[in-house]
Amino acid sequence: LYHFEDGLPKLPVPPLQQTLDMYLKCMSHLIPEEQFKKTKAIVEKFGAPGGMGEFLQKKLVERSEHKANWVYDYWLEDMYLSNRLALPVNSSPVMVFPKQNFTSHSDTLRFAAHLISGVLEYKSLIDGRALPVDYARGQLAGTPLCMDQYNKVFTSYRLPGAKMDTLVAQKSTVMPEPEHIIVACKNQFFVLDVVINFRRLNEKDLYTQLERIRKMADIEEERLPPIGLLTSDDRTQWAEARSVLIKDSTNRDSLDMIERCLCLVCLDEPSGTELTDTNRALLMLHGGGMDKNGGNRWYDKPMQFVIGADGCCGVVCEHSPFEGIVLVQCSEYLLRYMRGSPSKLVRAASMSELPAPRRLRWKCSPDIQAFLTASADKLQRLVKNLDMNVNKFTGYGKEFIKKQKMSPDAYIQVALQFTFYRCHGRLVPTYESASIRRFQEGRVDNIRSSTPEALAFVKAMANSSKITDAEKMELLWTAIKAQTNYTILAITGMAIDNHLLGLREIAKELKLEKPELFSDTTYATSIHFILSTSQVPTTEEMFCCYGPVVPNGYGACYNPQTDHIIFCLSSFRDSAETSSDLFVKTLEGCLKEMQH
Repeated sequence: LYHFEDGLPKLPVPPLQQTLDMYLKCMSHLIPEEQFKKTKAIVEKFGAPGGMGEFLQKKLVERSEHKANWVYDYWLEDMYLSNRLALPVNSSPVMVFPKQNFTSHSDTLRFAAHLISGVLEYKSLIDGRALPVDYARGQLAGTPLCMDQYNKVFTSYRLPGAKMDTLVAQKSTVMPEPEHIIVACKNQFFVLDVVINFRRLNEKDLYTQLERIRKMADIEEERLPPIGLLTSDDRTQWAEARSVLIKDSTNRDSLDMIERCLCLVCLDEPSGTELTDTNRALLMLHGGGMDKNGGNRWYDKPMQFVIGADGCCGVVCEHSPFEGIVLVQCSEYLLRYMRGSPSKLVRAASMSELPAPRRLRWKCSPDIQAFLTASADKLQRLVKNLDMNVNKFTGYGKEFIKKQKMSPDAYIQVALQFTFYRCHGRLVPTYESASIRRFQEGRVDNIRSSTPEALAFVKAMANSSKITDAEKMELLWTAIKAQTNYTILAITGMAIDNHLLGLREIAKELKLEKPELFSDTTYATSIHFILSTSQVPTTEEMFCCYGPVVPNGYGACYNPQTDHIIFCLSSFRDSAETSSDLFVKTLEGCLKEMQH
């Protein structure tokens, strides 16, 4: 149902003056007064008639005329590909499934076979362009959305580079090539062909093959080093290790099989920890490190379905090809598929006709061993550093907020600002992802939730005794309206972050001197997101989470349900400024005060 794709409008380039005014408004209350005066002068100079701003704006408008989406390439490089941080925790979000009750290995493998069947079913919907079109919900609901991101779910691969990664898309060939997935088990990688002689394997065959993989993984003397650990390292380091790996043809063949697979299925060993929501989130984000399942991953692939023998299951997603909503839609489809279509495991198939799955081989030079040791060490440090708190707030949910005629998302964003203020005594530049899929090839822009109106409200709440409830209520309404208005600007392509990025990047492209606007400290502050947030609502019982995007920041993902809200708060232990537990505890209090 993608017939409307070409009919989607192109992303507009906002008016220059509007963006500059809004930039000043967004930052005025977040920086010292002296600094603001200096920034205001820089911005006025940039926007002056006949100045640098007007010239770059003209070039950006020209770019928008011959590109489907003028910001897409700039944004993808800036947000993901040029980022050198390791993918686990820092970049890859995860979806945490309800805990499964497996009583035996065969339970686990049955679940895996059922899931793979669902994956193949979902992929055939994408390939046949038969997925129903997504329509906007929330603000300005009902608009059809660009479906482009779905085409990348099973066909992309993030290739590490020394300075910048590449998002590789497999070209679809006329002849369907034999499709395969990679199964990770005990840090070993196996090729599982899911199409043999043009026939898709049924669930019973998949189960048989998984059983064989399990047995192969158990053979001690065949075990190879956990090469997957290399993909958990920072991108430049992994690129360097990869260039050493590919000198050997065995390694080249193995890498090729992984890079061309549909997805990974990671059969994890029991983690030996109590599977609370928080612990399952941690295990999904980093696998528990080297001594648990940290090496049983290949982080460059968009979709890794994790199935733990102890019932800890979910999806790890490489974020560059698509947004969270695509991860949600795919995960919900799979959970519904598994619930709705009974497991079709007839008596085990006759083994003879199925070619055995094959183990990927690696040749490990001493150099590669050294890279592995370093990667394992870094992953261990990341595991120790991540401070996570998953909390189900049961005081009320979106139903109560809607009864007040308020937008649940705007309300929760104001609550997060209130919480941050109570913990830290100030507000900071905040990122809330806003979908721009109303436009061709649209990804996201940023809703800057730390508005002057939010600051006025949180100050009034902190100064409780002197201010009446009626006055607080009015300030809350003003803050919610400001948040809602910014949301509408963002989803209609009129926010400031993508526009400023475009102006910055086009100047670089034209080899011009960096405009002062972008070397000013205010600009650096404006894109250092101490609070990085997003609403990821689900209709199935599961939740999404991710790590902070800066060392002294918080990641805050929330999932509003009718009578409760799930909050996933992350921060780093080595920052003295942050504490996930304190933030969550304070948030509960703030939500109750707002309700009151």
